[in-house]
Amino acid sequence: MVTVSREAENPGEDAILVRSAKDGDRSAFGRLYTRYAPVVHGIVLSRVPPSEADDLVQDVFVRAMRQLHALREAAAFAGWLAAMARNCAADFHRRSRETVELQEDCAEQEPPRAEAQDILAAIQLLPEAYREPLILRLVEGLTGPEIAARTGLTPGSVRVNLHRGMAQLREKLSARGAGA
Repeated sequence: MVTVSREAENPGEDAILVRSAKDGDRSAFGRLYTRYAPVVHGIVLSRVPPSEADDLVQDVFVRAMRQLHALREAAAFAGWLAAMARNCAADFHRRSRETVELQEDCAEQEPPRAEAQDILAAIQLLPEAYREPLILRLVEGLTGPEIAARTGLTPGSVRVNLHRGMAQLREKLSARGAGA
């Protein structure tokens, strides 16, 4: 699990950090990592199995560090990194085959963990526009304005997608409960 950074949103500071990181300042890139790791984790988690998310987050930041020189506008870092996370998740699916993991202790699994996995599975069935904001809100603990600032979406879009996504999630979970 990635720890959420509660630094104040400051796009100007991000641009300064990006320029410093481009010039080889590893600590500047480390601060960008701290600030954006929860967003990348949420984006990836909305698209891949939970067991793969942490490794893919690292892959995204390694790619970002290697390709940072290609970023023309430092202020576009958040959207650029979010797109990179989405592409990394898509690459994961292109190179992997569908597998089903069986656990020996699946009958003995803790109910809260099983419930969390059910909710995550239900979120992953939602339309893409709703998955990402819901994961960033419910799993990563980001607020609507933080999601907007760190993904490049407008606050209105985030608000609408969270509202509609929650409605669809409730519907899916209640249908599962009624079918059980």
